Amino acid sequence: MLRTLFLLLLFLSINMQGQEMQKIKLLIENGEFSEAKLLIDSLLILPEIAETNKLNLRFELERMERIKLDFRRSDADVLEYIRRFYPQADNTLLSKFEQDLSLENMIIDNKKYYFNRSAPNLFRINPEARKRKIEVEGETTDQLDIFLEKYLPGVFADVKNTSKKYTHSIDFVLDYTITLDKDVVPDGETVRCWLPYANENPERQENVKLISANADNYIISPENYDHRTIYMEKTAIKGQPTVFNIKFSYTSYGEWNSIMPEKVLPYNSSTDEYKHYTAQRLPHIEFTKRIKELGGKLKGNEKNPYLIAKNIFSWINENIPWAGAREYSTLYNIPEYSLVNGHGDCGIKTLLFITLCRYNGIPARWQSGWMLHPGETNLHDWGEFYLEGYGWLPVDQSFGLTNSDVDDVRYFFLGGMDPYRLIVNTDYTQPLYPVKVFPRSETVDFQRGELEWRGGNIYFDKWDYTMKVFSKEK
Repeated sequence: MLRTLFLLLLFLSINMQGQEMQKIKLLIENGEFSEAKLLIDSLLILPEIAETNKLNLRFELERMERIKLDFRRSDADVLEYIRRFYPQADNTLLSKFEQDLSLENMIIDNKKYYFNRSAPNLFRINPEARKRKIEVEGETTDQLDIFLEKYLPGVFADVKNTSKKYTHSIDFVLDYTITLDKDVVPDGETVRCWLPYANENPERQENVKLISANADNYIISPENYDHRTIYMEKTAIKGQPTVFNIKFSYTSYGEWNSIMPEKVLPYNSSTDEYKHYTAQRLPHIEFTKRIKELGGKLKGNEKNPYLIAKNIFSWINENIPWAGAREYSTLYNIPEYSLVNGHGDCGIKTLLFITLCRYNGIPARWQSGWMLHPGETNLHDWGEFYLEGYGWLPVDQSFGLTNSDVDDVRYFFLGGMDPYRLIVNTDYTQPLYPVKVFPRSETVDFQRGELEWRGGNIYFDKWDYTMKVFSKEK
C-alpha cells in the first residue's frame, strides 16, 4: 500500500513538473520573461524537485538571457538600415513587414525588440524588399555561386572519367584561435577550452595531423566522438586576454554520385540503423502536424526514395530562403521555427531536410564544421541521406540548386559535395570530451568551440574566434 502511494505521488510530482515546464516554455516563447522567472524561482526552492529538473530550470533562465542578446535592436535601429532602400520608411512599413513575418521581432515584457539581423534579413526573406534592394544597388551575383558554377562541372566530370566517386583532393592547413576577453575570468582561475578539430571518421577527410598547440597539455577527443575536439586549459591573468591556438592539417576530397532512380533498392526497414535514422529525435526532429502535412504533400504518390528526397530538397530550396539565424540554443524546435517563419540558415535548413526525409522513411543524419571556399570561410552545416544501393550520400541543403541547365550540376549538392570543407561533427547535440560541466553555449552544433571555468559557462559574447586557411589543390 505504501509503495503504491509512493509511486502515485512520484507520478503526480513528475507530471506536475512536466506541466510546469511546458508552461515556462510557453511564457518564454510569448516573451513573458518576468513571469517565467518568477515561476522558475518558485520551483527551484521546492525540495521535491529533482536535481536534473533544477538544471533544466536554470537553463531556461540562461535561455532568456541569450534571447535578450539576440534581440537588441530598436525600431530606430531597424529604420536606419531600411531607409537605405526605403527613404520614407516609417513604423507603418515596419508593421507591414512584421505581419508577414519578414521582420523578426519579439515582445519581451511588453517592450518590442528586433532580432539583431532582422533588417538585413528582410531583404533576403521578403520578395518585395529583395526586389527593392536590387533596384537601388543593382543586380549582384554571389562570388561563391560564380566559383561553384565553374568548379563543380570538373568534379563530376572527373568522377565520370575515372569511375571514382572521391576526387579533387585538397591539402589544408588550418590555424584556429579563440581569444577570451580580459578579466572575464578572475586572475589565477583555470579556463577550460574545447576547440574544433578535423574528424577522422568520414571518408571524404583523411591524413589529420596536429601541427601545434599553444599549451603543453592537450587532449584530442577519441575518434568515436561525434564532436571532434582538442581540449586545453589555461590560467587567466589579470588585464590580459586568454588565448588558445591550434594548427592542424588534413586532406579533403570532393564527392559526386551519379544517382539513377531505377537503381535505388528497397530499404531493409528491420535493421537497427534504418530504425535509428528514420526515428524522431526530440526536440528538433519531431513529426509535428506541419511536418506531416508538408512531408505527405512532398511525397504524394511517389515511392522512390531518391525522387522523394529530390522533392524535399527542391521545395526547401524554393520556399525557405537563407537568412541569418538566432542562436540555436534559444529555439525549442528548429525545423518548426523555419516552417513558421519561412526562412533559415544552413543548420536550420539541414534539420528541416533531415526531419522531412525521416518522416518519409528515408534515413538522414547531420554533418557540420566549416566551409573553406576561397574568400568564403565560415561556419557551415550540411547532412547525409541514405539510399539502398548507393549508401550514405552528402547533401548541402543550404547550397541548394546550382544555377545550371545540366541536371547533374543543378542537383550536385543532393548526393555530391565539394572538397572545401572541414568536417568536425558527424551528429548534433553530442557529448564533448572531456565532459563539459556547465551547459554549452551551442547546444546543437559544435564549430566555434566552448569555454567554461569553475564559475560557469562562458558565452559567445565574451570571446572571439578566427580561422586562417592555407590550402593546396592536388
